[in-house]
Amino acid sequence: MTEQTPLPDFEAALAELERIVSQMENGQQSLEEAMSTFQRGMELSRLCEAGLKDAEQRVERLVADNGVYRVETVKPSERGE
Repeated sequence: MTEQTPLPDFEAALAELERIVSQMENGQQSLEEAMSTFQRGMELSRLCEAGLKDAEQRVERLVADNGVYRVETVKPSERGE
């Protein structure tokens, strides 16, 4: 059984995923290496997707209220959900 690499933050995950795509496009890996790389890429892809979903849920906007700005969370109904 292979040891799992810890999952990085969003930016690091995206950078690693880009490197993995480049490696796989290169086509110089053995089948076993490609399968392992693909598996790691899928883990990172899920992590990035979850990070984006979380960020989307925290989208905030500035709202003018008599010249005073405050931060409001955008409601799901306003995002078209």
